[in-house]
Amino acid sequence: MSAVADGRRLLRASRVRGARIVKRAGPVALPLILAALVAAGWVVDLVALAGVLALELALAGLGMAALLGAARLSVGYARYAILAVAAVSITLAGRLLPPGIGPLAAPVAWAFLWWTLYTERTRPTAPANRLSLDLLLVFTVFCAAVGLAGVIPSELWLLQIVLLAVLVAVPCLRAAEARGAVGVPAVGHGALHLLVVLQVATALVLLDLPQPVGSALIALTFHAWSGAADALESGVPSRAVALEYGSLAVIGAFVALFLSRS
Repeated sequence: MSAVADGRRLLRASRVRGARIVKRAGPVALPLILAALVAAGWVVDLVALAGVLALELALAGLGMAALLGAARLSVGYARYAILAVAAVSITLAGRLLPPGIGPLAAPVAWAFLWWTLYTERTRPTAPANRLSLDLLLVFTVFCAAVGLAGVIPSELWLLQIVLLAVLVAVPCLRAAEARGAVGVPAVGHGALHLLVVLQVATALVLLDLPQPVGSALIALTFHAWSGAADALESGVPSRAVALEYGSLAVIGAFVALFLSRS
């Protein structure tokens, strides 16, 4: 019996040490590993790219679960998937970089992934960290849009919209949870946000705007809807919200129409 008890104690101690190592080295090592995969995804062919993206999804998902701990309804669930979506998005966007830029851009990819992880681990719903969260969500949406536009031919625009919906659904849900929505209301807010983004994305794809203008307008739509929702929930008069964010929509529509005719 003593041998069995000693074995259990050793196993428990090894688990504690392993958890401590993950907590200490994980915030640096996980973005580093993902950045290496991102850089590899910039240069491989499309078949190997699928394997790279699958590895990124698995490592980012498991890594976030280990570093953030058990999921809690009060802080939301999308934060566990946002690092994976960010890695996939910058992998797709990075394939548009000129040859030879990859080694120079890899540290930038690591910095963005580390920033994403750091933001999610340091109370992202606090007012001081909301700006950082909003910026990384907008940048993730932009990278997803421009990356898919570069990888998928324009003839397969419907597939492009479907894959964009899969990627952007996580930032939309994360934005809703950051505003304090939880559970079913968060899913509803995120779904409405996603629907607006996809409507604009479909219109821009059919207009065949030059890149990255179309992707920038998609990111602007994501930001405008999220900002308008934040402003309304904080008590800002609806007329002021409509004037401020409606002007952004008008500017975006003007740019789209101008470029579609040029």
